[in-house]
Amino acid sequence: MSIPFDAHRPSHGGDLTYAAARYGTPPGGWLDLSTGINPAVYPAPVVDAANFAALPGRSAHNALIEAARTAYDIPESVPLIATPGTEIALRLLPLVAPAGSAVIVGPTYESHRHSWSATDRSVVEIATLADIPDNAAIVVVANPNNPDGRSVARAELADLAGGLSRKSGILIVDEAFADLDPDLSLAPLLDTVQAIVLRSFGKFYGLAGLRLGFLAGHAPIVGRVGDLLGAWPVSSAALTIGRAALADRNWQQEARLAIAGKAHRLRELLDQHGVPIAGSTDLFFLVQHRDAFDIHTRLAEVGIWTRHFAYRRDWLRFGLPADEAAFARLDGALATAMRGFK
Repeated sequence: MSIPFDAHRPSHGGDLTYAAARYGTPPGGWLDLSTGINPAVYPAPVVDAANFAALPGRSAHNALIEAARTAYDIPESVPLIATPGTEIALRLLPLVAPAGSAVIVGPTYESHRHSWSATDRSVVEIATLADIPDNAAIVVVANPNNPDGRSVARAELADLAGGLSRKSGILIVDEAFADLDPDLSLAPLLDTVQAIVLRSFGKFYGLAGLRLGFLAGHAPIVGRVGDLLGAWPVSSAALTIGRAALADRNWQQEARLAIAGKAHRLRELLDQHGVPIAGSTDLFFLVQHRDAFDIHTRLAEVGIWTRHFAYRRDWLRFGLPADEAAFARLDGALATAMRGFK
């Protein structure tokens, strides 16, 4: 008998507390495929414990900002701040953005809707950019989108930003997965368009626990978020490790190739077992299947944790396996989990 659908599961991937409490600890430990985080972690420099004796320094902070500006191709004239993860930034934006309802292109990362709703703003969710109401003041787009991987061309977003700014509105673009395809990013045009761009550090570099992100764009909004974050927005470790990773162009190029290779292999594996892919980036695959939750449950029973969605019982997301052993384990588990499903 399948386990009933559970709408109270965690709303994010990456925390195995719930999985272990419900299914126990499997003999081989958990294989966590519930996030879109690069499983190949950036080889971060060792941070001496003495670095934590003092508060983060201004010179180190400025060096991180310059490394991010170069890595993300953000013009010198555009305000750019570091944040303790983009989750914090997107939750502060409703406090400082212009008045009006928020129009969110979705389904997308759920924290966007939660953040705007928490400030008692009305939230309108639309399926495509073509559905944006004429009176929209704030539009939120994830590019590429999570969880289905759909993307919007940079030029189209620039046109949208221009139209909103003429009506005193603002476009907010969540580029959490844009490191995979820098040509999608609106960041290089922020000196010519009025918009806000969120950049996540942890996903591409595999260091989500470092809690580092960036916010760039429209000066009044970025400045107010910076004021709310205060004098020491990120830790000394984030300053040191973030700067090193953002400046490491060789690692970035090799990582994109390695991630693409794993993504190709995962696509082949899902196809081989008849798992229907509905969308993807190179860091995750969205599966749409009427029995998605039952597939999720069967995999969980053998210690493989995938991301299911409370609002779509027919969706399931797979992150990338880290190595040969992980691919082999998923291969064997899918052979059993997909039995009886078409």
